[in-house]
Amino acid sequence: MKVLKINASVKPLQASVSRQLVEEVITQIGEGSAEVIDRDLAQGVSLLTGEMVGSYYTPADKRSEAQKNAISESDTLVAELQSADAVVIGLPIYNFGVPGALKAYFDLVARVGITFRYTQNGPVGLLADRPAYVVVASGGIQLGSAADFASGHIKQFLGFLGIKDVHFIDATGQSIDAEASVARAKEQIAALGTEVFA
Repeated sequence: MKVLKINASVKPLQASVSRQLVEEVITQIGEGSAEVIDRDLAQGVSLLTGEMVGSYYTPADKRSEAQKNAISESDTLVAELQSADAVVIGLPIYNFGVPGALKAYFDLVARVGITFRYTQNGPVGLLADRPAYVVVASGGIQLGSAADFASGHIKQFLGFLGIKDVHFIDATGQSIDAEASVARAKEQIAALGTEVFA
């Protein structure tokens, strides 16, 4: 099984609840033997530009070398996503929403004609459905609360690409009761089944 691991926390592993719990999710769903594609967005991801958008909408056989270069990072990220049997995302909530690096990542993998297409009935995701596990960590925002603009964003975006089997692991409320928050998340991780990969 191939797992795409996406981390968006600006903190290193030893200081990041979301990063640590992402590792536990991967161990649980992969039974300790998953092939992992490691995409650490805190190491840098490009922001969308007009040149990129123009390249996206130019047929592949008509793109200039400059256009090909402009979207080479996007091509790599899309290929990683396409190849994964499961996706695990570490989602710290920053200022009520997703980290800027994760939003930038979304902009690079939303590719018309490749990861989604438009139809008369609205957009259709072109990625085959697969499980996505999202570890949500926060200081005070509670998962699913009126102030949580992150989890809904992720679910909407993944569904837009065709990934509708989304599971949230709740590690929110770290500043309120960190021990209880982590314990709750670990319980949810332990309950994750692996039958989907059988």
